[in-house]
Amino acid sequence: MQTTAFYQQAIEDYLKGYKLEKEPASLYDPIHYILSLGGKRLRPVLTLLTADIFGGNYQKAMDAALSIEVFHNFSLVHDDIMDDAPLRRGQATVHEKWDLNTGILSGDAMLIMAYQLFENYTPETFQALAKLFSKTALEVCEGQQYDMDFATRDNVTLAEYLKMIEYKTAVLVGAAMKMGAIVAGAPEKDQDHIYKFGLNLGIAFQIQDDYLDAFGDPKTFGKQVGGDIIENKKTYLYLKTLEFSDEDEKLELKHLFEISPKNPSEKIEAVKQLFELSGAAKMTQKEIQNYTTKAFECLENLSISEDKKQLLKTFGNQLMTRKV
Repeated sequence: MQTTAFYQQAIEDYLKGYKLEKEPASLYDPIHYILSLGGKRLRPVLTLLTADIFGGNYQKAMDAALSIEVFHNFSLVHDDIMDDAPLRRGQATVHEKWDLNTGILSGDAMLIMAYQLFENYTPETFQALAKLFSKTALEVCEGQQYDMDFATRDNVTLAEYLKMIEYKTAVLVGAAMKMGAIVAGAPEKDQDHIYKFGLNLGIAFQIQDDYLDAFGDPKTFGKQVGGDIIENKKTYLYLKTLEFSDEDEKLELKHLFEISPKNPSEKIEAVKQLFELSGAAKMTQKEIQNYTTKAFECLENLSISEDKKQLLKTFGNQLMTRKV
């Protein structure tokens, strides 16, 4: 097993050789653009890492890893359209740089291209990858719809929120790892256990993202701290605060999430105080640890060496103690 940086560089190098010099350029240029904006490449890294963990060659998993990355970026293109977001990774979003129709069509093409990458595998592996991919892609769409529905509801429960982040974020993490296991020819029970490891780690990752959005360091977070608060998103912190606040604090929080003041920093600070006063901030950190522990428990059933299990635990701990 190599370092995360090694796998990230391998993905970057493979992306450079991913031929997009096709016509019409107005369809493929936006695809090249969004893929070149960088990012952590977390999901494809997990595919390569898992292939090595199960004794396969990470290079054989490159197409599966790239498929995950192309699909992830497809979802970002369409998410940005739905959110009317002007920026992605500090650069103009596809629909802003080109136009709305181009964003929709280029995104559609990326979904098809993600499937095409499976054609480089044997029929048996192709079938297993495509079956998992189809299930995951549909769940991601369901998660996005839940997220959109929640924006107009004031009665979202914590269980509903956890289901939403499982589908919108965590299933793709689980699938990325299972794909690596499939390519490596791991037993089905190991494929299932590594999927559950990734799923629980993905939920922990998203709750951590919620926490960092409110309490992260602006110098390292990479996004505007308090962005979810400005957008009135019903995150884990928000729902936990409602659960443990008295009536006056609940009314204040709901009021703050109904207004859009000219000076958003005051709103952010007021909401963060409620997050801390209710104990939700500490409970959120505890829940991040709970899901990380659940992920680690899945490793106990894997038929790999203890050294490899420890490497996965180290990776998980690094992910959960990140500042970005």
